[in-house]
This record gives sequence, structure tokens and C-alpha cells, in this order.
Amino acid sequence: MTTPKRRQQRRARDLAKAVEVSKAPAISRAAAVLRLLGKSDTPLGLQTIARELGLVPSTSLYVLRALVAEELVAFDADTKRYSLEAGVLTLARHWLRRNRFNDLAQPALDRISQAFDVTALGVHIVGLDHIVVVAVSQSGNNFQVSAQIGSRFPATISATGRCIAAFGDHSEAELEARFNTLRWDEPPTLEEWKAQVARTREQGFAVDEGNYISGVTVVAAPVWKSRASLSHALVAISIGSERKRARLPALQKALLSAAKMLSNQLCGEISEDRS
Repeated sequence: MTTPKRRQQRRARDLAKAVEVSKAPAISRAAAVLRLLGKSDTPLGLQTIARELGLVPSTSLYVLRALVAEELVAFDADTKRYSLEAGVLTLARHWLRRNRFNDLAQPALDRISQAFDVTALGVHIVGLDHIVVVAVSQSGNNFQVSAQIGSRFPATISATGRCIAAFGDHSEAELEARFNTLRWDEPPTLEEWKAQVARTREQGFAVDEGNYISGVTVVAAPVWKSRASLSHALVAISIGSERKRARLPALQKALLSAAKMLSNQLCGEISEDRS
């Protein structure tokens, strides 16, 4: 028998597929331009944007002019280059203001980063597409891994990816297809990764010891915004050392406890089979 939860998840997947199929090319191109400008440290010219996105210059110019008119992109008439405009910040600020996760997660991230000398992140999960960093806390140690709000990563990579595979409602075929596209410093085999996903499901959190980035340990614990689906994760990133490895069990416990607390705050008590 199909449960209400599974019917809701199936409807969400069907809607996402319908949106993907019907998505207007202009919207896709505008989003691609915004992402490209957001990743660039310097303004970009028309030819560079067109080349990077595989578009003809006239199409790129049409999209850029529309984005400039909407105050999402700025154009420098002297250099003939484009960059993000402040309108993007307005959109981001509205999203952050209505997202309780960020406000609730930040104190927990601050405590964990200071107590364990790690970089602590709060990430938003966008299905199997990607994860986005929405909250950051760093201990101040110069040797910690740097991360920025807005950074995007493949959804199934590293420790967070194991949480998504373990607790998300995704088929084995979907997960294998995503796994085959990932790039690791020290890649696990598919069978090793599946075993790690199973272990994540049992213990409630995931650990990546040097697979994603050599010499770096990543711990992730899932957070639910509703009972229907996994929405966020708390992540701790640490550059390896004997002292830090010795404190790994305590870090795992603290991260899992914080994730459970956030889940309870966001959607009420989470059942023990998810803990």
C-alpha cells in the first residue's frame, strides 16, 4: 500500500520533472549567466560569457540586457564587462529572512567550530541536483578549510552525499547514475560507497575520511525541515591530525545532537528510526 508520505514524495518528483521539461530556454540561460557571474572573481565580457556557456553572442547579449534591466546584472560601459548587481542580494536576503534553518543553525555551528577547531557548515539540499552552503562558522585557525555562503556542490558527494543517499527517497539506479559523475581525490568504489551509505543509515551520520579531499575529514548529519523529506545537513570539515582524529567520536556526537535538535525545532520530534 502506498503511504501518504510516498504519494507526497512521488508528486514532488513528478512536479520537478514537469518543470524541468517545460522550463523556458530563456530562463535556463539567464540562470546560467547568473551562476557564471557569481563564480567569477572579476567582471566578464560578452564573448567570454558566450564561450563559457556555449551560446552565440547575440543570444547572450539578449539575456544580459534583460538581466541588466531587472537590476540583477551590472554593465560597465567603459570596460564592456558584466558583473552581478545588488538586486541579487535583495533576492537572497528575502530568502534568508524567511528561512528559519539559518537562524537556528548558526549558534550550533559556532559552538561546534570553536569546540573542535573545524569549519562548520549548514547546507540546503536541492534534491539530487546539488547542495548549497547557507551558513558558515570557522574557528579562526589559518589551516581550516575555507567555505563561502552560496557555494554549490554535487548533492551526492562527500559525507553529505552519503546522508542524502541514506535518508532520501531515491532509487538505487538514480544514486548510481549520480555516483558515476562524481570527482573525488581518493574515489571509493561503488560497492564501498554503498556500504558507507548503509553504515550512515545505521548510525545516523556520515563520515568521509579523505575520499572527497585528500587529508580532509568531513562529518555530516541530516536535518529535516518537515517529516516528508530531508532538507538540510550540518557539516564539519577538518584537516587531519592525530589530535583531531582522536576527537572525531566526540565531534560526531556533537554534530548529530545538534542536527536532531534542529530537526525537532523545524518540524517537531523526529522518530527514533530516523535518529
